[in-house]
Amino acid sequence: MDLIAIAVPFFLLALLIELFVDRIRGTGHYRANDAINSLSAGTLSTTFGYFTKIVPTVIWAYAFEEFALIDMPLAWFDMSPTGLLLWLVAMLAWDFCYYWSHRCGHEISILWASHAVHHQSEDYNLSTALRQTSTGFLFNWIFYLPLFLVGFPPEVLITVNSLNLIYQFWVHTQHIGKLGVLDRIFVTPSNHRVHHAQNEKYIDRNYGGILVLWDRLFGSFQEELDNDPVVFGVRKPLSSWNPFWANAQVYAYLWFDAVRTRRWRDKLGIWFRRTGWRPQDVEARYPKHRSDIRTFRKYDPPLAATLRYYLIGQFLVAVAGILWIGQLYASQGLAVVTIPCLLLWVQLYTLGMISDRRKNAIVFELGRLNLVLPSGVLAIVMTTSILANDARTWFVVVLYALLSSAWLRLASNVTAMQNLD
Repeated sequence: MDLIAIAVPFFLLALLIELFVDRIRGTGHYRANDAINSLSAGTLSTTFGYFTKIVPTVIWAYAFEEFALIDMPLAWFDMSPTGLLLWLVAMLAWDFCYYWSHRCGHEISILWASHAVHHQSEDYNLSTALRQTSTGFLFNWIFYLPLFLVGFPPEVLITVNSLNLIYQFWVHTQHIGKLGVLDRIFVTPSNHRVHHAQNEKYIDRNYGGILVLWDRLFGSFQEELDNDPVVFGVRKPLSSWNPFWANAQVYAYLWFDAVRTRRWRDKLGIWFRRTGWRPQDVEARYPKHRSDIRTFRKYDPPLAATLRYYLIGQFLVAVAGILWIGQLYASQGLAVVTIPCLLLWVQLYTLGMISDRRKNAIVFELGRLNLVLPSGVLAIVMTTSILANDARTWFVVVLYALLSSAWLRLASNVTAMQNLD
């Protein structure tokens, strides 16, 4: 049973409720561009994961089948007192491994290149929880491999992984304050706000998934302080609403330094050194100035209301798209979702271009609507049976493209006239 898929509608409902509360209170914890970018990154992560999660799955299954030290039948994990105790042990073991995976994700450069996506948002709300990396499959599986080697059934570990992730959703909020004794035991909104801060005192703290006890045990705990308000984001801002660049940014920085350093030891070592380390010769030729949190400003390029509403409308279409793709993947498998995923990724890319006010963004979006979209739908119709090959399919596609194109042209014209004024 895919608990994450079951939880997604509840995630979206909770997000809408928090957005409503935010508007009523006037706290300003949501910006449309930032929330859309976080959800775009999560959408990219989910759909890209359809093609990449085979990597950890195969490795874990092989390790369990060939090298498990203890034979733990799945039947042991029932609702009896002993079975519940075993579930608890599995939960604690997974959370322990998550702590070290998360900590290394902040302290080793190549792991931070993957994990940084989750921290790039300069707002903090429930949409931030859904902002996930698309490259975690490369290394994250390593930290949980010992549990499969011990002999925990894969079904149990996959379930506790889902429960661990579901728990972490609710802590991404500013609308819940400190919770007293719970803050000393569990990861709570207060503890996790510290983790997402770029304040000097808060950086690289509070790595736990469910329990903050690991942080207290291994010296990485930091309480949220009233006299040091959290400033969210990362020290090297993304400064973009492009979810693809969000995943590539830190890799690109590391590659820049690796190519330009002279010593082979540094070319290889930079990927596995402490986060922020740079070869001396590269630092001397291409110095980077430390950001000053006192002068920090959120990335927020101005966008006319007409274009902002267009983006929100198109992203709602993308949300419907990912729900449809998820249903297709569950019922018919990987092959049938390849082209729908490509169409969705193009949409996310062009919406990011518009949000960033990139040159030719409108041209790219019109190209998506009038060329890429009908071509993709035609390919789906010709190669699969997931769309009815009749007039209704084409009527909906053509109507959507025409209405969207008209809306986009109107929004861009209004924006141009406002700029002249």
